[in-house]
Amino acid sequence: MTRLIDRYDILVAAGELRPDPDQRAAAVRLTRLQAELEAAPKRGSVLWRMLRKAPEPVRGVYLWGGVGRGKSMLMDLLRDCLDGPAKRRIHFHEFMLDVHARLRAARESETGDPIPPVAAALASEVRVLLFDEMVVNNMADAAIMSRLFTALLDAGVTLVATSNRRPDDLYKDGLNRELFLPFIDLLKDRLDVLPLNGPTDYRLDRLGGMNTWHVPNGDETTARLREIFFRLTDYPPEDSAHVPSEELAIDGGRSLHVPKSLKGVAVFSFKRLCGEARGASDYLAVARRFHTVIIVGIPLLGPENRNEAARFVTLIDALYEHKVKLIAGAAAEPAALYPHGDGSFEFERTVSRLMEMQSDAYLALGHGAHAA
Repeated sequence: MTRLIDRYDILVAAGELRPDPDQRAAAVRLTRLQAELEAAPKRGSVLWRMLRKAPEPVRGVYLWGGVGRGKSMLMDLLRDCLDGPAKRRIHFHEFMLDVHARLRAARESETGDPIPPVAAALASEVRVLLFDEMVVNNMADAAIMSRLFTALLDAGVTLVATSNRRPDDLYKDGLNRELFLPFIDLLKDRLDVLPLNGPTDYRLDRLGGMNTWHVPNGDETTARLREIFFRLTDYPPEDSAHVPSEELAIDGGRSLHVPKSLKGVAVFSFKRLCGEARGASDYLAVARRFHTVIIVGIPLLGPENRNEAARFVTLIDALYEHKVKLIAGAAAEPAALYPHGDGSFEFERTVSRLMEMQSDAYLALGHGAHAA
């Protein structure tokens, strides 16, 4: 067995991580969690059966903070070091898609409330749920989360989650948010909430001073954007064929396919985002879900593709309001992107925002800052 804190200290000593007191304090708390989980009775063991019910779950952890503070790295260390209990590290959005699929199947096969049997089935499969990037952006999830997770905790499941937002800011301004508030109370009551919100953005630091706007479109720009994606996500370039994708839920029951989605970083083509019939709800879902968006293949804009330009304006407004980091490959610099013709004057505000989004001051802002 390897203790998480020992692995963490080895990484610091080797220079792979910088010394960071807040980060180390979180590693110490996760090491205690690791020890408690490994000491707890195993499901089906003699001690488990003597209790005649599921033992009290080990108190979990909700680790929140700004982009690039090392939350996912700590989660990976816990997953790798934890020995014994059945565990599942999964992106929160992917988990909720699985839950809704199970709920639909339960409704078709039996009558009554489907949540208790679905929660029981999940609890029989896993003892520890590790959620990276907990974010709630649709009412279907928000409406069931309190009852679902209460049932999971009562069944002995331990929850560990990372998020860019403190619990009180989850699903902020969401539709029918009052249905979600009991879940916030549940998190604060039954998990330790740890801030990891210092000033250092290690992920942004990995950009190494690289530009965020790359011209012109072509193989060289594509290669630069690819390098940035792998720097931001720590994903091995040699395994690029297996980068995860995602179906992003949009209000109204629709979805948006995200070709590359990893650790809060998404990669889209301009054609997918702005060449299809998309609107503000699509772009708000993207802005809430991802702290960094990489867009490939932005063309010159003008009256001949004004619909695409209008969608691009709406997209940039959403990303800007939620302080999403934008990294792009384009046919021209922002000021020359919509050079002339009807609509070019209206595009000037977008040019101003695109320029500001490249500034150090903007890049230093946390995701969601000043979001409506």
